[in-house]
Amino acid sequence: MTAGISPPGAVRPMIGITGRRVRLGLVEGLDKRYGHLFADTFMSDFSERIARAGGVPVNLPYDADPEALCHWLSGVVITGGQDVHPACWGGDPSVVRDVDPRDDPMVHDAERDEFEIGLVRAALDRNIPVLGVCRGLQILNVTLGGTLIPHLPPGSVEHLSASPPLTDGADDHKVTFEPGSIAEGLFGAGTVTNSWHHQAVDRCGTGLVVTGRTADGVVEAVELPGSPVLGVQWHPEWMERDDPALSWIVDEGSRRI
Repeated sequence: MTAGISPPGAVRPMIGITGRRVRLGLVEGLDKRYGHLFADTFMSDFSERIARAGGVPVNLPYDADPEALCHWLSGVVITGGQDVHPACWGGDPSVVRDVDPRDDPMVHDAERDEFEIGLVRAALDRNIPVLGVCRGLQILNVTLGGTLIPHLPPGSVEHLSASPPLTDGADDHKVTFEPGSIAEGLFGAGTVTNSWHHQAVDRCGTGLVVTGRTADGVVEAVELPGSPVLGVQWHPEWMERDDPALSWIVDEGSRRI
């Protein structure tokens, strides 16, 4: 039996995946009669890879109650996207534009922040595995009281790549992992990853530890020792090769069925 794949008929872990809410008028070619309505959107790359790893992907809208969800879910993935609202971590509020995030999915979305922070708290309370991806790592950090670097300056490592997905990243973006960490167990001492972020962890939240960095010192992986919690600053769903972070959340979820 291939690792991570459940046998036929086995109960498989339900892995919740967060997304965004957008106005249907943004969808080119859609009947304009529906343009004022909203749609919840989720990256199918997550769903496809979680299913391939043996999990059951479950898309989570903002309306779902985090506590109720965590009675059913075996794992949670907090996905990437726009910057976390500075009000959540003591950042500069002047960067916030007065634009409805449903009309521009790249502006701050306080409703999404509230839902994802609540979901992380509920999952931690019930010891449900959590994988934070890019923005999701930052949500994990902010939930636990950490802060962010508002904008990374240009340097020796390119963090906001101009390359489109799918890509395994450039050689300059090698992440080195702490011995004995979850990340080191998954990736070895180090690995090259993709990268599409301009913010990063500054001060770690309560209990979080840094377990991966690039050569310039930027935080690329965090964990909560003693808990099934992993945050990665890259996008495992957009790596060309299979990234073990997504198999990890499914395997951890399987232990809780």
